[in-house]
Amino acid sequence: MSTPLYLAPRLEPRLASLLDDTELLHRLTRALGSPLNIVLPDQIAENVGRFQEVYEKHRLAGTIYFAHKANRSSALVRRLAATDAHIDIASLHELQHALGCGFAPERIMATGPKSPEFLWLAARTGVIVNVDSADELRTLAALVEKHRLPAVRVLLRLSDFDSTGVTVLSRRSRFGTPAASATVLLDILDKHRESLDFLGVAYHLDTIGAAEKATAFEGCLRVMNECAARGLRPRVVDIGGGFGVDYLADGAQWETYTSELTNAVLGRRPALTWQGHGYGLRNDGGTLRGALGLYPAHRPVSGPRYFDELLAMRGQSLGRPLATLLLESLYDLHIEPGRALVDQCGVALARVLEVRDTPGGDCFVRLEMNASDVSLEEHGVLMDPVLVERPGARGEADGDGPVGVHLIGNLCLEADFITRRLVYLPRRPAPGDLLAFANTAGYFMDFSADHALHQPIARKVAAYRAGDRWDWCLDENYWPITSTGEDC
Repeated sequence: MSTPLYLAPRLEPRLASLLDDTELLHRLTRALGSPLNIVLPDQIAENVGRFQEVYEKHRLAGTIYFAHKANRSSALVRRLAATDAHIDIASLHELQHALGCGFAPERIMATGPKSPEFLWLAARTGVIVNVDSADELRTLAALVEKHRLPAVRVLLRLSDFDSTGVTVLSRRSRFGTPAASATVLLDILDKHRESLDFLGVAYHLDTIGAAEKATAFEGCLRVMNECAARGLRPRVVDIGGGFGVDYLADGAQWETYTSELTNAVLGRRPALTWQGHGYGLRNDGGTLRGALGLYPAHRPVSGPRYFDELLAMRGQSLGRPLATLLLESLYDLHIEPGRALVDQCGVALARVLEVRDTPGGDCFVRLEMNASDVSLEEHGVLMDPVLVERPGARGEADGDGPVGVHLIGNLCLEADFITRRLVYLPRRPAPGDLLAFANTAGYFMDFSADHALHQPIARKVAAYRAGDRWDWCLDENYWPITSTGEDC
């Protein structure tokens, strides 16, 4: 057998403690079925605190907006409402959900594509509108004036920033107005000063590159200066999200795996994936072609630490740290973390239904879930599950040792692989065992979930510490007072 290649998940104490309670995990799946999602509301509150520490370190004022689209959980949003954080919503129903979970309108910001109904409710309730285009800004002003609503607070979302000096390449985004066309937006603001309360500018970048974000930041400051020259009194810069998550416990495992994947694609070692899938890499006559289409699962500089280092970066044209530029201008800083704010906030559980060997020597483990229930592959994140043995299982001590398996789903589709790569487990699993996919609250848990072939979508529960033990309730029944001992 080839040497096992592991990609062990990073587990912080709260999530590790939950996974250690194997009796609870099995009891929950017996009662509520598989797949099952568990969220940890208290962890999101802790994550907010970590971002707030970065603000305090740099002596900055501003607001943390959770990008709601990362997870549908009511428990996480309700727990967040009990912190100082605000929320970023990107649909009409997300807006309704945030309001119902305890967020006052002044703590909500609407982003993303907006229907007229979405804009109307945003304007009617008084949330901030992060405007994507000139047409959207005109439509919003018309709604306010037609229905005689109070002035709506607005941010202008920009994109396509030019760099000075060394060229910084940036992937183009379909969101936002090109910074070079910002004058059109400012003209509309000038015309509708009684209807639109202008707060400042924002940007959206489809990248994790800090240099690109710094370039966009400087571009925003230039637009802010133009706004001030018009007497518009801007006071906020919103730098969006994209702070990232470190999913893996060991960076050396990530480096080894990606190196060995390259060797496998080139035929220098046995395949690591089903039918030689290369995650974007291919063998062209002995030459490696393509690009690795994976999220950098090991990112030690991520989340609050990435935020901290971004603020310490020197602007390319202005030559001073970004935090200093904000302080000099007396601007507030808004951020919109999604996956970084739900880091370590959840786990997806799946029951093992069948373990079978194929004539070709492969071992298939069929789970009571499908690829849309835990969309790690869809988002390009490679991370091992945790084996949660069924009660009374023989355990690793019986001598099986590690075994490489392919994890397949419960749909009648050839493509329904939970993981296309070979995953090594500490022993051969058996029906009744559980596999726990850790840290799935950010986009993987239910972002793609669907009733394919009438398979049920995972139930969701909220888990919290009650003294020296774990307790839980249905996600929809959780409120911030729940974990203080109130009944669910």
